[in-house]
Amino acid sequence: MGQPNITMPTEFILMGVTQTAELKLPLFAVFLTIYAITVVGNLGMIILTKLDSRLQTPMYFFIRHLAFIDLGNSTAICPKMLVNFVVDKNNITYYACATQMACFILFIVSELSILSSMAYDRYVAICNPLLYSAIMSQRRCQVLIGIPYLYSIFQALLFPIRYFTLSFCGANIISHFYCDVVPLLPLICSHVEETELLTILFSAFNLISSLVVVLLSYMLILLTIFQMRSAEGRKKAFSTCGSHLTVVVVFYGSLLFMYVQPKSAHSFEYDKAASVFYTLVIPMLNPLIYSLRNKEVKNAFHRVFKNL
Repeated sequence: MGQPNITMPTEFILMGVTQTAELKLPLFAVFLTIYAITVVGNLGMIILTKLDSRLQTPMYFFIRHLAFIDLGNSTAICPKMLVNFVVDKNNITYYACATQMACFILFIVSELSILSSMAYDRYVAICNPLLYSAIMSQRRCQVLIGIPYLYSIFQALLFPIRYFTLSFCGANIISHFYCDVVPLLPLICSHVEETELLTILFSAFNLISSLVVVLLSYMLILLTIFQMRSAEGRKKAFSTCGSHLTVVVVFYGSLLFMYVQPKSAHSFEYDKAASVFYTLVIPMLNPLIYSLRNKEVKNAFHRVFKNL
C-alpha cells in the first residue's frame, strides 16, 4: 500500500550548526580547538592511567573508560562537522549516516552507564571505606563496564537497523549537525508512531535508570557526610565526589532538556545547543574536571615523564 512512497536516498543534507556564512570560519576554529583539546586530554588520561601503577584503582579504571567513550563520541561527530563548515554542500551518505548514528548511540548510552557506575563507586568509597577494596574488586569493575557496553552495542544496532530499513519521504534534509534518531524522525513515512514510541521508551529508560542510580548513590553519600563529626572528613568526602557531581548535572541536564520536552515545544535549534554540550564540550571538560586538578594525576604525570 505504501510502496510508491518508498525512497532510498543515497545521501542526506545536514543543516549543520549554523547557516550564517560569516560564522562558519570562527566556529570552525572554535570547534577544531575543542576537538584538539578533547583528543589530547582524553588520550593523555587513557595512557597515564595505563602506565602509572598508582593509578591502578577502580576510580581511575572508570575514568579511563570514560575518556575512551568521550574520545569516541567526539570523533564520531566532530570531524564530519568540521568538514561541513568549509564545504558548500553539507552532505552525508546514506550508510555513513547510519554508521554515525550507531557510533553516537553506542557512546552516549555507554556514557550514561559509566556515570552511574562511577556514582556507585563514589558511594562505596564514602559510605563503606573499609570494605571498598573488597566490594570494588577487579571482577566487579569489569562487570560494571562490560554489561553496559553490551547493552549499548544492542541499541547501537537496533536503532540504525530500525530507521534505515524504513521508507523516507519528502526532503532528505536533516535539521542537525549529525545523524541522530530525533532529527531523523520527521523524515520517515512508514511505521512512524511505532518508531517514535520505541525511541521515546529507550531514551526515557536509559535516562531514568541511570539517573536513579546516580540520585540514590548521592542521597546515601549525603546522609553519610552529614553524619560525619569531623569537618575535615566532610570536606574530603565532598571533594571526592564534587567533580563527578559537576559533570553529572551538566550532562544529564542537557540530555533531559533535549529528550524530555513536549512535542509542541520541540525546537531543533535548542536541540543543537544541548547536543554541542554533551557531544563536544563535556568530552573536552571531563579530563580537566575529573583529573587535571587531582594531585594523584599531577604526580603521575611527573613520574611518567621522569621515566621517559
